[in-house]
Amino acid sequence: MNQSVSYKRHRFPPQIIAHAVWLYFRFPLSLRLVEEMLLERGIIVSYETVRRWALKFGPDYARRLKRKRPSRRDVWRLNEVVVTIAGEKHWLWRAVDQDGYVLDEIVQSRRDTKAAKRILKRLLKKQGCPPRRLITDKLGSYASARRQIMPSVEPRAHKGLNSRAENSHVPLRKRERVMQGIRFVGGLQQYVSVFSAVRNLFVPPRTRRSALATHLHRRTAMAEWKGAANLAA
Repeated sequence: MNQSVSYKRHRFPPQIIAHAVWLYFRFPLSLRLVEEMLLERGIIVSYETVRRWALKFGPDYARRLKRKRPSRRDVWRLNEVVVTIAGEKHWLWRAVDQDGYVLDEIVQSRRDTKAAKRILKRLLKKQGCPPRRLITDKLGSYASARRQIMPSVEPRAHKGLNSRAENSHVPLRKRERVMQGIRFVGGLQQYVSVFSAVRNLFVPPRTRRSALATHLHRRTAMAEWKGAANLAA
């Protein structure tokens, strides 16, 4: 059981800190825009303070959020996207399930079998069981890694089948434009881990839902967020 979040030695109330962190990770907002939105509510706080809150509390909140229960009937979709960090190419490898739920992601400097094996091993450790099917693009590294890590899993390698994994990169691309580039590998890894946990919580599953069902889903998500932030109901 995770320990309660501590706000000791912070002069701002927990509700303000949690709200600022939520704004930053839930929407493609710059730190300065979050500062401006708080100012509109009469809260005077610098964007550097928001940055420190995001770094300190974001990972803690994310660890306390409930994860989706894995199933052997899940379908994993893997994809990788290039990210330029300090002028050098890196690859963000991401796995989502049949509902678009982000299972894991990792920033690596390689785009080869070794990198593909690493994310598959991470996924097996985190999920606890292999999927029913693995869908990837036609990158040969996936096939080689799957044969070594999970040979019994049914493979599918087809670009047209993997649009859900490819679309999962879109929110990050929006954030990347707001941030005007990414400077550190570790910073990106930490950011995407929190960003995806928050997105998993608030975005409804990709099925046809009524407006009422979506509204109820978001209210439930907000209640869970407040619980993770250790806020009074």
